[in-house]
Amino acid sequence: MEKMRFFKLFLLLNFLLFTSVLMAQPRLQKVQLMAVPDHSDALYKCGEKVKMKLMAFHCGMALNGAVVKYHVSKDLMEPHIESSVELNGNEATIDVGTLKEPGYLRVKAYLEKDGKSYSVLSTVGFDTHRLEPTVTMPKDFMAFWEEGIKMLQKTALDAQMELLEERCTKSVDVYHISYKNIGGSRMYGMLTVPKAPGKYPAILRFPGAGVGEKGGDIAHAERGVIVLELGIHGIPVNLKGSIYNDLGNGVLLNYPTDGLEDKYTYFYRRVYLGAVKGVDFLLSLPCCNGKIGTFGGSQGGALSIVTSALDSRVAATVAYFPALCDLEGYTHGRAGGWPHMFKNGANCTPQKLESARYYDVANFAKTLKAPVYYAFGYNDITCAPTTTRSTYNVITAPKQLIIGENIGHWTYPEQMNALWDWIIDELTR
Repeated sequence: MEKMRFFKLFLLLNFLLFTSVLMAQPRLQKVQLMAVPDHSDALYKCGEKVKMKLMAFHCGMALNGAVVKYHVSKDLMEPHIESSVELNGNEATIDVGTLKEPGYLRVKAYLEKDGKSYSVLSTVGFDTHRLEPTVTMPKDFMAFWEEGIKMLQKTALDAQMELLEERCTKSVDVYHISYKNIGGSRMYGMLTVPKAPGKYPAILRFPGAGVGEKGGDIAHAERGVIVLELGIHGIPVNLKGSIYNDLGNGVLLNYPTDGLEDKYTYFYRRVYLGAVKGVDFLLSLPCCNGKIGTFGGSQGGALSIVTSALDSRVAATVAYFPALCDLEGYTHGRAGGWPHMFKNGANCTPQKLESARYYDVANFAKTLKAPVYYAFGYNDITCAPTTTRSTYNVITAPKQLIIGENIGHWTYPEQMNALWDWIIDELTR
């Protein structure tokens, strides 16, 4: 009965259409291929064998007798099983195998129909609560960042705010803002502030990877919080036209790995410190009541954890599928974090590996003090669950976890709503 209820729930969820908060969720297609593990939570003990049911539907009806190819691999590793099976009716059961150590196994199944290929991912975990990051923390990790914070404190804020009347609503004012960062650079963002007189908590909202415009988070400001959507590239976030595409395909094409040869020149040094300066900016606002939260996913999830770890003024942290976690996992025979620079063996020099350890989110996670709400998906092939779960495991601060057994680099609206409800409640209660 439990397996049947799980299957019905799985089927329902796969047939619903939602809008993703970061990346588009898979759209409903004419052919639906499903892979359902025999444990309803997709979790197993090390050494326990996994069976998975493959099912196929065409326009919602059973697709009988199809041949399904599949392969099995450890999270983001090369396949170690490649096979195929003919469906008996519209289903078949396959043996997935097991893992002897904590981690994740992933099945990718695909079939051909009318000249098109359809595929599905299904990932299962083994004793994932015991996963640990492979990265080590440099002895001078905290001293390195304390040095940066001291430099930051000597940098004048020089805040600039421009009211964008065309974007304001009856209840929320929208500003394009900037402030000084280290090295003479500036950080830019879009600020939304409730119009009603009073003092409000503030949320520093970080972006996912890429280069783009910020629109201003009016919806959450209407709930009684100040929101600063921060850009990380030191350029205005309200520009028009193709400039962001030009930058993203030009000088900022490889920004996640720029300067990695030295811990002082790596791209994210300016970004991490500029994020902390964002807390200074929010606290400088007369309408801020002093309560600060951080919020973000992917690259933004990494920045949310880092800022909270570096600044004790942060009172609540939301991070979903954070990037930059356990970056050197590939050198230990398992998945590493986005941007996957160490998947390329040529990058695995002692200098780059050492520099990366100062920026690895798993090391920051160990020092968190503020409560954390965290989320990730088993099928995420951008920020692999091996990296995000192991990072969650080393957090000793009060923490809560949302797991998406069948989701990739996206979240269901209900999950995103839960994250927002939690942080607003934490800051306003």
